[in-house]
Amino acid sequence: MVGIERTDEPERLRTTLARIAPGTPLRDGLERILRGRTGALLVLGNDDVVQSIASGGFSLDVPFTATGLRELAKMDGAIVLDADATVIHRAAVHLMPDQTIPSEETGTRHRTADRVARQTGYPVVSVSQSMQIIAAYVGETRYVLEDSSQILSRANQALATLERYKLRLDEVASSLSALEVEDLVTVRDVVVVAQRLEMVTRIAREIEGYVLELGTDGRLLSLQLEELITGVDPELELVIRDYLPDRRTTSEDDVRGRLEQLTPTDLVDVASVARAIGLSGGEHLDGAVTPRGYRLLAKVPRLPPVVVDRLVDHFGTLQKLLAAGLDDLQAVDGVGELRARSVREGLSRLAESSILDRYV
Repeated sequence: MVGIERTDEPERLRTTLARIAPGTPLRDGLERILRGRTGALLVLGNDDVVQSIASGGFSLDVPFTATGLRELAKMDGAIVLDADATVIHRAAVHLMPDQTIPSEETGTRHRTADRVARQTGYPVVSVSQSMQIIAAYVGETRYVLEDSSQILSRANQALATLERYKLRLDEVASSLSALEVEDLVTVRDVVVVAQRLEMVTRIAREIEGYVLELGTDGRLLSLQLEELITGVDPELELVIRDYLPDRRTTSEDDVRGRLEQLTPTDLVDVASVARAIGLSGGEHLDGAVTPRGYRLLAKVPRLPPVVVDRLVDHFGTLQKLLAAGLDDLQAVDGVGELRARSVREGLSRLAESSILDRYV
């Protein structure tokens, strides 16, 4: 039997790390095993494939407890749990995975864990008695759990980097707003904002991984992250919608996909980012572009997205929106006198504050 192919391996790894994060019953049991200096092999899933490679041992089908796991780990053999780690199905099991499945592991327990994970598609957790480490095998990935203090140290460094990048993002986004009002936007101005948004998103994604692995130890980090990245994802979507050259042939999701696929080297190259957005290459970075108005309209209070779409479809560009009078605005379906006045006053205030922020 060959290994089962899985295409969602990164997501399954995230789910597994969340299941064995500090503060969870399973992590409590694993740490008890470590302190007791006994090894263990846990299969997080039970089906016909697992049963076909499992021999001996005994059936339990009892609720999972950390103390029970610790006691069962004193015996030789693997322990089979359900996928949610709430039931212990079998213990003292001898696992016999397909020996033709390639593995770079050397120790018997780790090699078995690697092959079982590849063959069954279920996560397998190995606790090393000699090395005192916990390793999770998910598909072809081996992930060694670290001490919370080490993860927190790296997470705090990443958080400090995120704060600096977010500060720079706020600066270039504010500058773009002022340039939009004055109709002086170039491709470079748009690309720099999109570039910073993608950088912030990538750092945030890295920190989210730390939060996931830290479990209850990452609650404060999670709050700090949420405060920093609030509004970043919608802002990138608005920038793309404002400047995407041809929305009939290319969608916002296509552009986001191209941005995500940029290598770190390409991401710092404004010409590469421009091509990903669809604004050509480096030779046109100083060319003028005109926003449709999504970014500024999104900042007008209590303006429904459907009305924003109708306003943009009707006027076409931000400059025409800024020049529109109350009667012009009321000509749009869904925009009455009160809403027209709200849009007019809202855009005027945004225009004034954007220009003041730029020149003061």
